[in-house]
Order: sequence, then C-alpha cells, then structure tokens
Amino acid sequence: MTDARLIQRLEPAGLRLAPSQVWGGIRLVPVLRDEVRGDLRMTLRTYDEVAAVVSVKGGLKEPGLKYISYVPHGLVMTWGNRQAEAVYGTQLQAGDGKRLKAGPFSVRLLHRMVHREDRRQLRMLPLHLAMEGFLSLQFGGPEIAWAEYSREGLARGLDPRFESSVPGWASPMLDGALRTFEIHPRQVGLLLFNADVLLSAFVVAHPDDYRALHRTLVEDFYGDLLLQYGFLGDAPEWGLTLDDARVSSLEDLRNEVHRMRQDWADFHGFMAGSLFGASMTSTRVYKAGGFLLQRFHSSLDPAEENHIGEAIVGPDGTLEYLKTYRLSAAQTRRAYLLSQLALCDWHLEVTAERLRTTASDLALRLRNAGFGYLLKDSVLEAAQRKHRR
Repeated sequence: MTDARLIQRLEPAGLRLAPSQVWGGIRLVPVLRDEVRGDLRMTLRTYDEVAAVVSVKGGLKEPGLKYISYVPHGLVMTWGNRQAEAVYGTQLQAGDGKRLKAGPFSVRLLHRMVHREDRRQLRMLPLHLAMEGFLSLQFGGPEIAWAEYSREGLARGLDPRFESSVPGWASPMLDGALRTFEIHPRQVGLLLFNADVLLSAFVVAHPDDYRALHRTLVEDFYGDLLLQYGFLGDAPEWGLTLDDARVSSLEDLRNEVHRMRQDWADFHGFMAGSLFGASMTSTRVYKAGGFLLQRFHSSLDPAEENHIGEAIVGPDGTLEYLKTYRLSAAQTRRAYLLSQLALCDWHLEVTAERLRTTASDLALRLRNAGFGYLLKDSVLEAAQRKHRR
C-alpha cells in the first residue's frame, strides 16, 4: 500500500518564508516554522577523513555496491513523544563505521546511507542519500542483449557511475553570507540562491537544531552554478515599503507589516517555483515512528530546472526535514537520456525515434554524456563516420 505522504508535489507545509538577506551574489531566504512539534531532533556527527566508502549493497568487507565520496558530516535523527527534546545534545558520539588508514590519509567505512543505531535513533548522510539515489537511476543498464551494446555494458551496466559537484567552501561568497547571516528566532532553514537562481533548500524540524547546523551548509556540495554564477555580480537588493496613507493606528501598522511580509513570502515562493509546487517522483527510504524519510527527483526534463533531494514528512503531513541539490544541465541531460533508453527497453532505434533523432546521433549523444563505454567501439565509429558526412 502506497503511503499518501510520499511527495508527488513538493509543498512547504507548515513553513513560511521571511525577507531575504543578500551578500554579493548570494541571496539567503530564511524559512520559519511557527508551530514546532519538538519530537524530531537532529544533531551533527562530524567525519575527519578525506573520503568515505558507504556500503549500499553487501557489507563493508563483502563484495557489493559501494558509494565513494567526501562526506564531512552526518545527521543523527532522534524522535518520539518529545523524548527527543529531553535527550537532545546528551548523546555520546557513537562509533560510526570504521576508520581505515591509507598512507598519510584515512578513509571512513560506513554501513548504508541510513543506519538505525538505537530504538529511536537513526544516522543518515545528508544529500548523499539523494545523490546515491540519482546515481542508481537505470543503474543496471540494458536487460536485453542488444547487438549495439558492449560486453562490459551488458555485464556491468553503469558500474561505475559518477557525478562531480562543488563544495560550499569553494565559494568565499557563500562563506561570507553564512557568517553574516542574521538567524530569526523561529528559523528552521533557508533557501540558497546564487544570482537569483535557486541552488538548494535546507529545512529541519527545530530552530535550535538549525542554529547548530547553520554553518554545515558551507560543507555541503552544490552544482557548478555556485561558482559559475559567482561572476555575474551582486544580487539586487529588493525593498518593500509601507503605505503610510493606509496607516492611522497601531492596528493599521500591524496589518501593513503583515501584508509586506506576505508579499515577501509570495515573491520568494515564486522564485523557488522550480522546487516548491513542482511534481516529484519519490521513493520511501525509512519509516521512523510516525515520520517518513524519502528521497525524490523532479521531472528530469532538460527544458526545466531540476532538483534531487530528501525529505522527512511528519504524521500530519508537515515537512519536517528537507535538503535539495540542483542538477546541472549536463547532469539533467544524462539522466534524461538514461530514462528514455529505459522506457524503450534500451533499444537504440526505438529510443532515437522517440527523441526524433537517428540512432547514430543518439550513440554520439551517449558518448558525449560519458556513457560511450556502454556501446561497442564499432557502433561509435560508424556513428562518427555518419556525422562527418
């Protein structure tokens, strides 16, 4: 039975947006929560290794699928009957995985993206949970041994598959914005824009947790637009003014301030329209008490902005946790090509017809997208000869 809380259209239920703050080209929009449940808390767990190897299938020492990346921190989620609020900050740092020395460096070995540590405690790897789901899309490759595919492509599919990203600390502008950012009393998250393009959203359940996790945003990874759009100059400062003609009492002033705040929220919601209100494809990851952890991706249409992410929805449907990553145009094209191939059972001719192109052009598009190893050399060479004519 499908859980009705699986996100089909991402809505900021239980949240509202406050006026933005600008630092150079970075615009940070505070996300506020007026009603805080208090029974879902998150703490930070730091990792000091240069990389982490996460077992996705199989154990740490067993053959199986592994996810390898730089993982600076994890989140430990505690829930249930406000007990979470009582134990918040009192847990000892649990041993998480194993530390392996590799010459002058060390590597962290971790078991699963989401790992149950106690009856009401879960460790998760933020954003990596979403990225691993993105990398696994159509990961198995062709199930039918079409003649065009290489022996390696038929045997291993897209193994290995990788994507590149930009760490937040690579942008001095982001670091400066986070250091000077004014945190609201009820703030539980923010929307991050660069040159007024939405790059990421981060939301937690409790304001105290957000204050503790605010600076971790500089350790997260982002698309290359974080750096590319950094050369476009400063984001404009937008101001809203009160209409003094409509103010003759304290009540009028209160109403005007409320209207101004609502105008800000509506405008920032419009700016984030590629995320909030957009259709999503979601997959259940873990059910923790009454909370549902899931990961999702948007349409993967190359003509649109696309995001991947992870979310926790509460028993009443409120959005208790959210972390997103904006896909680059190249990442979207790769995912789109793979999804179209999968829809056509990986048949090149049928897929090419669906995409209104030729099989030769499709083969070259696959090569340019980094999937040339799926096809035989003879197929790519023939496609290249046709392209030169």
